[in-house]
Amino acid sequence: MISFDLTDSQLEVQRMAAELAQKKIIPNIQKCDKEQKQIPNLIQDMAKADLLGFCLPEKYGGMGMDYISLGLACEEMEYGDTSARVALSVHIGLYSLPVCTWANEEQKQKYLVPCTSGEKIGCFGLTEPSAGSDVVGIQTTAVKKGDKYILNGEKMWISLANVADYFLVFAWHDLDMKKARDHNGISAFIVERDFAGVVTGAIHGKLGVRAGDTGYVSMTDVEVPAENLIGEEGEGFKIAMFCLDQGRYTVASGSTGLIRACRDACLNYSKEREAFQSPIAHHQLVKQMIANMEAGYEYSRLLWMKAGWKKNLGEPNTRETSLAKWIACREAEKSAADAVQVFGSYGFSDEYPVERFYRNSKGGSIYEGTREIHTLMQADYVLGFRADKPLRVHLPIVDQAGA
Repeated sequence: MISFDLTDSQLEVQRMAAELAQKKIIPNIQKCDKEQKQIPNLIQDMAKADLLGFCLPEKYGGMGMDYISLGLACEEMEYGDTSARVALSVHIGLYSLPVCTWANEEQKQKYLVPCTSGEKIGCFGLTEPSAGSDVVGIQTTAVKKGDKYILNGEKMWISLANVADYFLVFAWHDLDMKKARDHNGISAFIVERDFAGVVTGAIHGKLGVRAGDTGYVSMTDVEVPAENLIGEEGEGFKIAMFCLDQGRYTVASGSTGLIRACRDACLNYSKEREAFQSPIAHHQLVKQMIANMEAGYEYSRLLWMKAGWKKNLGEPNTRETSLAKWIACREAEKSAADAVQVFGSYGFSDEYPVERFYRNSKGGSIYEGTREIHTLMQADYVLGFRADKPLRVHLPIVDQAGA
């Protein structure tokens, strides 16, 4: 049986996230976006609302909630602002869930439990100045010397780079495989901010997500204990792709919230703004744009929920997650462009939020796999050129009865 009803616990997460967005994010975002500063105490407020570890197992300090709940929280966060959803996506989707899945028990106690409570913050370091979609194009190296790995390289466009305590970093442990572009030579490591040789800095001048912390992580002869290797040597590429699956899921659900924010802004404005002696809500082409936003919201939500449903069951969902991310980001970008059009000249100024929606929406079509990457993935699935291979480990399966 498939039910479209949310459980009481899912509704409670949705309520908590929506309340945080209404009280802490929306009242502050215009100023913070303009000043390119994070919303004050955002991470702390997320922790107080139990949003930093609610979908992680109880044995590691979480609440054991399901992945639909995670999607709902991301949708509400991005309804407030994309920067808030990004923070949640990175800490949970790109760091905590992968560590929970791939790390050993000792590593989980050290590097997951503090993140579940919000005492520590984690982030993800894959992208580099010359490597984005081309993952095997990364240049960071991890040369093993005794009981340590020596890391050298630079990660770029890293969300939470300047506030995170732990970095999940990907580097070449085998230089011959690096020359051959054999992804089996990539491994994953947890790097602590306090390790000697780690330097971070901020990136300014972004088109959108200006209230989000985005920066670089530079590593010069950083000594990383061998026990900080996550998974096995050579599993880095698989772990990175696993991380992106979780990140794409949160981007898909978050972008769905952005579509809803565009729709709601246009509903209110179109009933107040008059042209040709009647509210523009009565004009057919304005109705068309609002109708498209509604349609985009509904089918984007169904797509990410299907992916979340498969996550709850412990089933492979790379195909479903990719489709949800591609379509939700596409529709968010289109909805934001139409929202500016509905607002007319006011949409071209920062007096109303739709110009921020427009700027923020573009990022979704680039990060966590560009729209071109996802287009090719979906074509290859349909054509039979691509099939998902089973992984050695899997996301924790949740108790759906108590979800």
